Amino acid sequence: MNFGLIIIGDEILSGKRQDKHLPKVIELLSARGLQLSWARYVGDERERITAVLRDAWASGDVVFSCGGIGATPDDHTRQCAAAALGVDLALHPQARELIIERMKEVAAEQGTVFDPDRADNVHRLNMGVFPLGAQIIPNPYNKIPGFTVGRVHFVPGFPVMAWPMIENLLDGPYAHLHGGQKQTERSVIVFGAMEASLTPLMEAIEAQHAGVKVFSLPSVDHPQWGRHIELGVKGHDAASSAAFADLKAKLHQFGVNTGPEMVR
Repeated sequence: MNFGLIIIGDEILSGKRQDKHLPKVIELLSARGLQLSWARYVGDERERITAVLRDAWASGDVVFSCGGIGATPDDHTRQCAAAALGVDLALHPQARELIIERMKEVAAEQGTVFDPDRADNVHRLNMGVFPLGAQIIPNPYNKIPGFTVGRVHFVPGFPVMAWPMIENLLDGPYAHLHGGQKQTERSVIVFGAMEASLTPLMEAIEAQHAGVKVFSLPSVDHPQWGRHIELGVKGHDAASSAAFADLKAKLHQFGVNTGPEMVR
């Protein structure tokens, strides 16, 4: 099972706000022995959002989509989800009850009488208008729910709401996947080599060790090691250990100097 992340909003692409979802979702997955396979950023443009969501469902992956599920004119995610699925939108009955419950709480906090027919309250119900067939995602912060269709899950853009909702999904319907993607990364610092000369070695290691990925991270101005390449492997623990031993043994044939080794 692969995991994907979609982050929606012009404010991210313009730099008005810095994205915090990507590192947090990586952290949440990693803590459960899982990993993120891909991430996509998209602005508030309906055609692009619809296309991205269509790809998300076609992938069969577990996908978390953050942002754009409100009821203001720049929120398009709910409408785009329905378009991508080819279904209509409708007020979800459970979402309606939760939104009304929240509005009553706010009115009580403000010392006012809740009026369900007041224009702004009627408009707030749009936050519960989801594609037909959707299920709600409880929001522990303020009760305004997100929604799920298949393996694609829609949560607000606010981290204080989105992160607990994603965490609850990971520990609920996807709890059985915990630990299934846990990988170990082993690497060594290499001095005096060029990536091009090491490429045949990298290809050979991947070919000889199934399920292991080889990587190289060159640096030209590292404050401690200067110009170097961090060369390593990643995969399940036993496989990465065997591949790394093989990598180091073959690396000596190139006559390069090696530095510290790292395990992550």
